[in-house]
Formats: sequence, C-alpha cells, structure tokens
Amino acid sequence: MAPRKKRTTKAKAKTQAAARKKKGGSNVGKYKGVKAFAGPSGGAPKGSFPINTLKRAKSALKLAHNAPRPGGIKAAVYRKYPSLKPKTKKSTKKTTRKKK
Repeated sequence: MAPRKKRTTKAKAKTQAAARKKKGGSNVGKYKGVKAFAGPSGGAPKGSFPINTLKRAKSALKLAHNAPRPGGIKAAVYRKYPSLKPKTKKSTKKTTRKKK
C-alpha cells in the first residue's frame, strides 16, 4: 500500500481568497503560528488583526478603522491588554471662593 498523500489545501486557499476580499481581511492566512486574533470580534474574517504580541495589538488598534465594526477590534485588544486602554481624564473643575 502506498503512503497516503497529505490532502491539498485547495479548499482552505479558496476560503482565504474569499476572506481576503472582505473588508478588513487583506492579510488573512499570513500569520501561521498565531492563535489570537481580534478580527471576528470586529466583523472581519477569522485570521485577521492578530493580537498575540503587544506590538501587534497596538497595530490592530491603529488599523481597526478598516474593519466593519472597529469597536469590536478595540474591545478584543483591551480585553487581552488592559494596559493599552486609554486613561480617562479627570474633570478639572475650578472652585470659586466666596468673598467675605
């Protein structure tokens, strides 16, 4: 019996090609060892907007405007890296003194 050949990934390639045409999916399939992606949270195809490192998470925030729902991308990044969440500004109200 001849050794069985590994199945070609034509179906996977077709899926990736279709996903690359969708908004926010131009880099689908280019991150082989990455497990954490923010793309599905923002309506982009699976395999887009990697967030496995801090540098890639910052990049995902910068490129979130390309996704159908940028808020989903941002939420996924802030869930994984809370330190990237912008600090809220404290209100600086001037207090007026009463004159005697």
